[in-house]
Amino acid sequence: MDGNNGCMTRKPWELPFLAEPAEVAGLRRVMRLHLRLWGLSDMADAAETCVSELVANVIRHVGEGTPSTLEVGMNGTHLRIALRDPDTRALPTLVHAGSDDESGRGMALLDAVSDRWGVILGAESKLVWCDLATSLVTPGGHVGDRRVAKGEACLTLYAGAGGEPAGRAGVAFLEEAAIDLITDLLHWLRVHGRDVDEAFDRVQARFEAESGAAR
Repeated sequence: MDGNNGCMTRKPWELPFLAEPAEVAGLRRVMRLHLRLWGLSDMADAAETCVSELVANVIRHVGEGTPSTLEVGMNGTHLRIALRDPDTRALPTLVHAGSDDESGRGMALLDAVSDRWGVILGAESKLVWCDLATSLVTPGGHVGDRRVAKGEACLTLYAGAGGEPAGRAGVAFLEEAAIDLITDLLHWLRVHGRDVDEAFDRVQARFEAESGAAR
């Protein structure tokens, strides 16, 4: 997290490995650790499931021991988990397996857990990716603070949803939107005959009380 502006920096990362059953537990642990650092611990179970199924798909259809790379990052406010392998022919297929079928459930489970998934073919590799929806309002936002999430949602709507930049620039953009919104609200109070100074005092007292309770 950037301590200067409260923006959570979530840099994409990747991890090369050999697609073997023994590697899955370690990959799941690394995934959970990174999500904890990113403030997205609530996504860990779904993310670990996606990792397991992506690796199992490579083992089953490309071959055990295949050199692969786990790639994780943010796609807007979605968490993107992807797996790269060198086989451009073995493409994943969504199969509706029966209750007695021992195979064919992998991509169906991935489809059920994720918001969307797909394949990107390259000259010498393919990337199978899936996106998990988060409760973030902005890519650099936070999860778990009702007040912050509510404020981000309000400011994004006020400033024009989808138009703000990401990262540090996005926080600065929303800061200006917050100032504009506060100014407009003060005009609204004054037009309706309310005491602006008294309103300020009440806001400050409530903010300090809630901030103190949160510590």
